[in-house]
Amino acid sequence: EDRDDAIINIPADTSASTPTEPVANLEINDFIWKGLNQYYLWQEEVDDLADSKTTNAAEYNTFLGNVVDPSAFFGSLKHEKDRFSWIEKNYVELQNQLAGISASNGMKFYFIRQCTNCNEVAAVVTYVLPESDAAAKGIERGNLITSVNGRDLFYENEDNNNFELLYGDLMTYTVGLASYNQDTQIFESTGESVVLDKVENFQENPIHKNIILEAGDRSVGYLMYNQFVASFDDQLIQVFSDFASQNITDLVIDLRYNGGGSVRTCAYLASMITGQFTDEIFAQQKWNSKLMTYFNNLNNNSDPDDDRELNNYFTNTTVGGASLPGLNLSTVYVLTTKRTASASELLINGLKPHINVVQIGDTTVGKNVGSITVYDYIDNNGTINDTHDYAMQPIVLKIANSEGIADYLDGLVPNTALKEYFNDLGVLGDPSENFLAAALNQISGSGRY
Repeated sequence: EDRDDAIINIPADTSASTPTEPVANLEINDFIWKGLNQYYLWQEEVDDLADSKTTNAAEYNTFLGNVVDPSAFFGSLKHEKDRFSWIEKNYVELQNQLAGISASNGMKFYFIRQCTNCNEVAAVVTYVLPESDAAAKGIERGNLITSVNGRDLFYENEDNNNFELLYGDLMTYTVGLASYNQDTQIFESTGESVVLDKVENFQENPIHKNIILEAGDRSVGYLMYNQFVASFDDQLIQVFSDFASQNITDLVIDLRYNGGGSVRTCAYLASMITGQFTDEIFAQQKWNSKLMTYFNNLNNNSDPDDDRELNNYFTNTTVGGASLPGLNLSTVYVLTTKRTASASELLINGLKPHINVVQIGDTTVGKNVGSITVYDYIDNNGTINDTHDYAMQPIVLKIANSEGIADYLDGLVPNTALKEYFNDLGVLGDPSENFLAAALNQISGSGRY
């Protein structure tokens, strides 16, 4: 069906001879409203997204014109529960984000305050992408950065900080490194600085590390996986083929920095961890009531070709027909932090009714919902309106496991609680690293790590 076929023409005002206030682009705002009215998970709970809003065309156009900035208009329609929907001015940039493609120097980091009641902050490097500029210039996990281009990093509030120095569009910047004095609990500049250059269209390989470790008499596969990206499915399948051929007995999946991605890839990963549940339900999709009614009507009519599948299943093949190896495990160990979200949480929640999932680390984000990309299509053939480049990534569904469990807004709580500390991060994949050591100890029962 046509998701948005209304092109609103704005008559030109030729009477004004002096500069006027900015006006809203009704065409873009119309696209935003119609997309959210149809797909948004909380559509029924947002008064301004009610179907009746378009009953009076003049009032609807006035409503569209009340907010000039499309991003602000989008924000005005979000539900108070919604922490995750967003909109992009350029749909190509959105597509690249979802594919792990960006202008990047390869340095991944998060911010911490340098002291409890101060505004000075430090960026903590969590990992560095192989073959990136940061890797070439010696940036490592655990490095501390307290200045960029000679300016100290600070955070007072969301409206008063200079995080754009690292998060912004600068293609080149100079970072000042620091060390942490355990005795004085002060961050001290080392006097060393590094010039980092971003590379356009750098694509991160989400398979950051995969190795096999020994834990007593157990052979343990370790996979650090940082995003569910469909374009790397073949490489993920190869990792599990290698694990299977080397007869691993146990598996540790490191999702501590994985913010989610493709649900289909998540179902593939769950299927390869197991293998004994082919064609059983892995996850169930719960859309808004308008769409659930529409899908159920399609599924109950006389035409099987228009059916809409609302479940994700364990499988032994990809949609392209490639075989999936299965480890047939009855237990899997998953490492998590407060940056573990979405498809990562779905993997844990979806596996729980079927096998023992041992979660080690910190409580996860609590993103029990999924999104889709909504473009401004002007026909049923997928033609995108060429008068603007906006696209949305709204939350459209809640994802439950086979038992119907989907309510973990406060995050998934680990079996073994651990936190990452900036001054004791350890080396990813090293048996002595705190999170991995805890998993290996449970696997071997020896307490040696």
